[in-house]
Amino acid sequence: MNKKEWEDRILKKTLEKNHERRESFKNTSFAVQRIYDPSVVRELDYEKDLGYPGAFPYTRGVQPTMYRGRFWTMRQYAGFGSAEESNRRYRYLLKQGQTGLSVAFDLPTQIGLDSDNPLCEGEVGKVGVAIDTLADMETLFAEIPLDRVSVSMTINASAAIVLAMYLAVAEKRGISMQQLSGTIQNDLLKEYIARGTYIYPPKPSLRIIADIFSFCHQHVPKWNTISISGYHIREAGSTAVQELAFTFADAVEYVKSALASGLQIDEFAPRLSFFFASHNNLLEEVAKFRAARRIWARIMKDKFSAGAKSQMMRFHTQTGGVTLTAQQPMNNVVRVTMQALAAVLGGTQSLHTNSMDEALALPSEDSVRVALRTQQIIAYESGVADTVDPLAGSYYVEALTNEIEKEVWKYLDKIEEMGGMLDAIEAGYPQKQIQDSSYSYQKEIDSGEQVIVGVNQFQVDEDLSHLKTLKVSPEGEAQQNARLANIKKERDGAAVNKALAKVSKTAAANDNLMPPILEAVKVYATLQEIADQMRVVFGEYKEKIVI
Repeated sequence: MNKKEWEDRILKKTLEKNHERRESFKNTSFAVQRIYDPSVVRELDYEKDLGYPGAFPYTRGVQPTMYRGRFWTMRQYAGFGSAEESNRRYRYLLKQGQTGLSVAFDLPTQIGLDSDNPLCEGEVGKVGVAIDTLADMETLFAEIPLDRVSVSMTINASAAIVLAMYLAVAEKRGISMQQLSGTIQNDLLKEYIARGTYIYPPKPSLRIIADIFSFCHQHVPKWNTISISGYHIREAGSTAVQELAFTFADAVEYVKSALASGLQIDEFAPRLSFFFASHNNLLEEVAKFRAARRIWARIMKDKFSAGAKSQMMRFHTQTGGVTLTAQQPMNNVVRVTMQALAAVLGGTQSLHTNSMDEALALPSEDSVRVALRTQQIIAYESGVADTVDPLAGSYYVEALTNEIEKEVWKYLDKIEEMGGMLDAIEAGYPQKQIQDSSYSYQKEIDSGEQVIVGVNQFQVDEDLSHLKTLKVSPEGEAQQNARLANIKKERDGAAVNKALAKVSKTAAANDNLMPPILEAVKVYATLQEIADQMRVVFGEYKEKIVI
């Protein structure tokens, strides 16, 4: 049977029984054909577009052996309440087989405010751990071997201060900065686009980021100095294509800023890393990750003449928080499994799997263990890690990879025409694109065109009272403030004032901010005290509302 005969047969059956669901499938960004054959990948050049794992353009992976060499880092994101409570969770996860830590900070810490600030009432320790001084960081990492465990910290506006605290903890334990490995998110541009935990305007924020690049290049060579995040862009409602496009547009701005500061491309670019979401459409997500590596390799090679290590796009993946449902929460185990499988099939270097109860509360110990076990079952039992890029050559996957890449380049060209991502953000372009996509998707859910199992179809009456959800102690905020007051009372006030004055002086000049910030945290200056020195010099960012 040839293709035309097959199509005629399908058409006849469709007309007779009307059994095809629809022509365009709403759970992917593209219209999906009934069947894919060699004609859709006729233009695919193996050497140019695919190549081999570990070689340009890295479509098939950044390492020659990928998971045959070692599995991805299983890095569960965690943090709540006090440093002591979070430390207990970290040690529990490490005992359960987690291979890297990922720290969640509370909102006050993220925006450079101390726990005792009146603006922070009710927010201390709620969505992450509260960190005010070096003392909190010492408690957070007690009994954790920092020279052997990779630590990722999801912190942006106050990233320089939190990183300095981490480095100071290691130094006090006699661990060299050269031994430390991990990541700080340090991605401010996506905060202006999609998330909102910014402090300073974009230009001084980019200056701080470049200072971190330079400092770590000299002193902390194993540290990933930025995790350029598409995850939060996707969580805000973008499509898969927009997630990649806006992330790479941000990345180009960071590269330009670092080059303008005097760094050479291959001094910092090998330590750039990325952070993406994985959603429910398994094959679209696999294609997205494969396209992402190819796009970044071409950007770095063609636009910046970067070397091979700088062309390799290494990324962390988190399963989609926005996809989780409060209705029938056990269904989230299935969603997370599919999303994790997509990340692995797509070649991620690091993975966090969400817990089934996260639409209801912070994850419990039981649910976080199931989330970690999901990764371990994929790694040890599924067989998908036995060979590199196992879906390569699929007509559909290759066609989708090509289509995603083509659409991403359209956005990148548009943003470049606007003058770059800073100008695009100022004009509200990415924000409006994300808003429109989010609104369109929600309309499809409301109409039933997009099915969410347990939400707009297959509902049941359910009693969730049996679920044991985690609750942060209401006494925690008062206890944190008491600890902070005690630190302020016992520290050397004169040394703190001297260190803070040096931060202010350096911010007003153009020297690297990391050394004076490091000096300040060592004498137990607080997070807000340090951030405030830069607030005075740089000002605070005020969002422009674009309709």
